[in-house]
Formats: sequence, C-alpha cells, structure tokens
Amino acid sequence: MTLWHGLWTKAVPSVVTGVVGVATYEALAKAPWRSATVTATAWGLRTARTTERRTKQATERVRLAAADVLAEAVERVGAEVAPPAAKDTPPSIVTKANSACH
Repeated sequence: MTLWHGLWTKAVPSVVTGVVGVATYEALAKAPWRSATVTATAWGLRTARTTERRTKQATERVRLAAADVLAEAVERVGAEVAPPAAKDTPPSIVTKANSACH
C-alpha cells in the first residue's frame, strides 16, 4: 500500500501540471493571439517593403548625383577621358626593398 501511495504522491503533481498545460495551450490556440500575430507580421512586412523601396530610390538618387558630378568634372577637364581598361597581363608582384623576409 505504501508503494502505491508513494507513486500517487509523485505522479499526481506531474499529471496535474500536464493537464493544466494542455488546457492552457488549447485556450491560447482558440484565443485571438493568432490574429494579432498575423496582423503584426503583416505590418512588419509592409514596413520592410516600404523601407526597401525608399532605400532603392535613395540609392538611385545618389548614383545619379555622383554621375552628374563626374560628368561635370570631365567637362571642366576639357578632354574626353577614357574609362580604365582591364589589363590582359596578370598583375605583377611588387616587393618592398626593406622587407624582413629576404
């Protein structure tokens, strides 16, 4: 009899905790939390998209402003400056004269 009493004494709190946990989970699943969470996520997505659009617009304005400054500088120089050409030869290795690894 004492063995059963010991098992019941240890098992009942665990069972009660489990039942309360399940009941709480079920109540929260039916609560309007999901709707609120979906609404908050939708606001977050809208904000992210708006920020992305504004960032792209600002980046384009900066790019155009930099191109205008560069074009005006080229006009002031008075000569058409060729864009830098890519070399066909591989870059050479430059060593310093006072390098300690000689």
